[in-house]
Amino acid sequence: MTAYEIIQKKRDGRELSAGDIDHMVSGLLAGDVADYQMTAFLMAVFFRGMTAAETELLTRSMLASGLTIDTSSIDGAKVDKHSTGGVGDKLSLIVAPVAAAAGVSVPMISGRGLGHTGGTLDKLESIPGLSTAFGPEEFVALVGRVGMAIVGQSPDVVPADRRMYALRDVTATIECVPLIVGSILSKKLAAGLDALTLDVKVGRGAFMATRERGEELARALLATADRLELPAVAVLTDMDAPLGATVGNALEVVESIDVLRGGGPSDVRETSLELAAQMIDLGNAASDIEEARRAAARVLDSGDALEVFVRFVEAQGGDPRIVDDPSLLPRASITAPVISAETGSVTAIDSLEIGLAGVGLGAGRVRAGEAVDPAVGVVIETPVGASIGAGETLAVVHASSEETAARAVERVLKAFTIGGEVPPDGTRVLEIITQKQVSGRS
Repeated sequence: MTAYEIIQKKRDGRELSAGDIDHMVSGLLAGDVADYQMTAFLMAVFFRGMTAAETELLTRSMLASGLTIDTSSIDGAKVDKHSTGGVGDKLSLIVAPVAAAAGVSVPMISGRGLGHTGGTLDKLESIPGLSTAFGPEEFVALVGRVGMAIVGQSPDVVPADRRMYALRDVTATIECVPLIVGSILSKKLAAGLDALTLDVKVGRGAFMATRERGEELARALLATADRLELPAVAVLTDMDAPLGATVGNALEVVESIDVLRGGGPSDVRETSLELAAQMIDLGNAASDIEEARRAAARVLDSGDALEVFVRFVEAQGGDPRIVDDPSLLPRASITAPVISAETGSVTAIDSLEIGLAGVGLGAGRVRAGEAVDPAVGVVIETPVGASIGAGETLAVVHASSEETAARAVERVLKAFTIGGEVPPDGTRVLEIITQKQVSGRS
């Protein structure tokens, strides 16, 4: 069939064959399918959706568009963690060292921030000298030597995803479940994984704004991973408020080190330990999930995970002294307090508004490829549930100019809701969904 006929077929709600999907994906890379035709196809999928079989075929076709990294030389189970993105999400910097310290090999291919959600690569590259650009052989060698590596996507790995994502980004088709599934799983399978833990974020600061939509995505990811024989688990986590106290690249590195030292915000520690435990369990480095949770806490509290992080930073060219001397990280030239005009308790912090304030400061990007300022961001001084008095500090803006600082202060202030009633303590971990639940297997 021609691209025209395949677009028409999906537009009319008919199921596509493997040949149809392969024609669109491989044709895009070969130049036989024009960008405008792929755009029409993506929009048809956005409105008509895909069956489980079609989503599997799309993932396989995208995976076949490039090389698959050979990780057979790495000892033990290879397990990764993928986050769907959130505000203040620095968890990979903690989860990967914890899982590696507990005996799991972690080959992590990460991305950059886009819009209000941050990117792991941007955070790591705020560390002086650290590189995330390694070829497949170097990547495998790093994991074998350190137990973990975090790198960017090589041009040879799933090139179809790069082309398709760029088109989705400018045509309002990002939030399409089968397209998200194909994008995530094709890249993870190309990394030579044995298992995958999925952190599916829901709420104001997430791409999936409601729990219902988050569960839909989690179940689709798990179902497709199951069809592709990739063991996986999904953890639904709350993103209504920013995660932890910091939003901004170097600021989040400092907070991650605090957690690896046994301190830091409790929500960051709790969520990191649960995600790491799921990785340890999937990697068969513990007898069951409860033992995996104990192992994760043990290597974090003993300092073993911090040692892995130091080796990781050094192995990827970074300055390991930042662990003991955070002043070596980029620092903003201007800090501006966000002052409360009210007395009461912080009942909510709108993570989307905080994320957008960070973008305005230069901590994030509106378009792929834009530079980010590693030093700028927001530090939340008064979290949800804490009391605040008029004239006291809610947050501190870290900026590069008085102008951007003033705009961010105004936006951050609007993100805080102050009332008289303290909300009940909650957990970031909302639900854990297994493949058995999705597939119906006993």
